[in-house]
Amino acid sequence: MGTTQLETAPEPKYWHLKTVLSEALDSEFSVGEILPNERELAARFGVARATLRQALEQLELEGRLQRRRGVGTTVAPPRVGVAVDPARHTWPGTPGDDWQPVDAVESQNVPAAVARHLELAPGEQVHVVHRSRVTHGQPVAAEQLYVPARSVPEAETAAGAAVDAPARARTVLRELQQLELEGQDRSVELGSARADDAKELDRLPGAPVLVVTTRYFAGGRTAAVALSTYRADTCRLTFGDNETDAGVTVLAS
Repeated sequence: MGTTQLETAPEPKYWHLKTVLSEALDSEFSVGEILPNERELAARFGVARATLRQALEQLELEGRLQRRRGVGTTVAPPRVGVAVDPARHTWPGTPGDDWQPVDAVESQNVPAAVARHLELAPGEQVHVVHRSRVTHGQPVAAEQLYVPARSVPEAETAAGAAVDAPARARTVLRELQQLELEGQDRSVELGSARADDAKELDRLPGAPVLVVTTRYFAGGRTAAVALSTYRADTCRLTFGDNETDAGVTVLAS
C-alpha cells in the first residue's frame, strides 16, 4: 500500500510546542500557578503567538490548563471522579440525583433538535427546568431539562403556587416522576459553551464543553429531554461494559 499524504505530512508546529509546554508544566509549574503572558511564552519558545495560542488551546482541551476571567491561564489541578450512571433507570430529581434544581419556566422556544425529539406542535408549551451540578465547591455542569406541558398537565398550577425558583423546578420534577419510565438513552458530543452556560461554569464563551443529551421515554414516546453541559477541560466521560457498571464517569477538578 502506498504512503498517503497524511503519513508524510510534518508534525504541526503547535503540536510539537504542546508537547514541550506539557513537559514544562510537569517540571516547572505547580497546580494553580499562573503562566507568563503570551508575549513572554512566545519569546521563550521562539514561536509566533498564533502558534502558541493553538498549543495553549489544545492543552486546555486536554485539561492541563484553565483560563479564568480576571485571572489568566493557570495550571489545572488533578481530576477527581464524579459518577453519572445511565444504568440507573430513574427520572431526574429522584433520591441519589446529584443535580440541584435552580428554576423552571414555561416557554414555546426550545432548540430545534429538542423539538424534534419531543415531537412538539407549533406553539406547544414546554417546562424548562434549569439544574446545576457542583463538586468540591466548583461548578462542573449545567442542565436544561425540557418537559412538554402535555407530559405533566398538573405542573403549571402547582409550579405557579411555589414560593421560590427552586421550588418551581422541584414541582415539575415531582410531576414528571408520576409517569412510568419506560427507558432512556444518551448521546455525547463536543460543543462550545453558550454565554449563559459559560457564566455558570466559570468559563469563557465558546470554551469547549461536553454536551450529554438524554431522552426519557414514557407512554410510547419521548416524555422529556435533558441537555447537560459539562466542562470539557476538567471532565472525561467513560462508559462501562455491562449492565452492572455501565455508566458515565465525569472527572472534574
